[in-house]
This record gives sequence, C-alpha cells and structure tokens, in this order.
Amino acid sequence: MSAAPITPFILYADAQFSSPYALSVFVTLREKGLPFELRTVDLALGANHESGYADLSITRRVPTLVHGDFTLSESSAIAEYLETISPAVPVYPADVRELARARQVQAWLRSDLAALRQERSTECIYYGPTDQPLSDAGYAAASKLIAIAQSLLPGGRMSLFDKWCIADVDLALMLNRLVYNDDVVPSELAEYARRQFARPAVQEWIAMSRPPRPGDEGYVADKAA
Repeated sequence: MSAAPITPFILYADAQFSSPYALSVFVTLREKGLPFELRTVDLALGANHESGYADLSITRRVPTLVHGDFTLSESSAIAEYLETISPAVPVYPADVRELARARQVQAWLRSDLAALRQERSTECIYYGPTDQPLSDAGYAAASKLIAIAQSLLPGGRMSLFDKWCIADVDLALMLNRLVYNDDVVPSELAEYARRQFARPAVQEWIAMSRPPRPGDEGYVADKAA
C-alpha cells in the first residue's frame, strides 16, 4: 500500500519578503522538505486587514500557515507545530534544556531590541544600508545584542548548539541588521551570521524578487497604474 500523500501547505509572507518571521517559517519548511505554496500579502496597502485575510489569520499578521482546514499565525507557533507533525527532520534540539534555550532565544529576539529593529530594519539586508547612525537607544540595543550573542556563542562557536537549529537563523538575522549596514560587529559574530545566511533555504529567500520601495526607481504609488 502506498503512503498517503502529504497535504501541502500554504505560507503567506509579506510582499517585500522582508519579514524575519516569514523567513524563519520559510526556512523551517524548506529544511523539513515539506511542500508548500508561497503567497504574498501587501502589508503596505493594509491587505492583512482585508476580510479575506483577516478571516484566515487570527492575528492578521504574517506569516500565516494554512494546512488543510487549519490556519496558524505567529512564526514560533508555526515552527513548533511543524516540528510536532513532521519530526523526521528536526529544526529544534532534542535535549529538553537546549530546546528551552532555543525557544528563549526566539522569544527574546521577537520581543526585545525595539530600537535596533526600527533603526536597522531588515530592508538594510534586502534593499541596501541606511546612512543614518544609530541613536543612543539603537546603540544600546546593538550593544546588548552583541553581548548576549557572545554569551550564547562562546569561543567562536558557529551554532548555538552542537547541531544547527532554527533559532540560529533568527539570531543571525538580527546580527545581520548590523553586519549588512557596516556597523561594528565582532568578527566571530559576523562570521557566524554569514555562515547561517549561507544555508540554501536562506539564500533562496534572499534571492526573491522584491518590489521597489517608495522613493526607489521604478516605484509606482498607484498600484493600478
């Protein structure tokens, strides 16, 4: 008897492919080898608040995953769901304490360092650096990020644990907000971030075709034009 076919997934991401959280889920799906269709939502036009998407995504944010008749938003919840239903290729550590630490790192990166996330948006990675210096608050957030990353990666480690996990991509993304903007980052952390971004799934995401931003050449303010 042949195995039952895998129900494909639908992943909703932002139209600019700049959401760090959509990236995290995209990499999780690719690493696990799960088939999925990628669809986009134009956050700049408020498409995430339109009834069709709002009915689909409880939190009206990206990413949102559709699996049959089940929908789920919030990236860490999605990654844990995928880990539970498809454990053959893990993206989290098996050790209970390492798993807890990986989840701690993810939760911290999603809830802290607000000034850094604002002043060094992921557009620095995908569209090019900004010439604006960090504010005092931004510098403090960057210093905190570097200090904590160094404590998590002692001795120049190139992964949080003995084996890669999805929290490595999340941490590398936060560090690359600085690296891609030519801000000062210790060489071992910059190398860690570079190696994490060298993973094929991350490179596929980076290579996505992105629409121009307001002010960029080719930008059209009226989408109907």
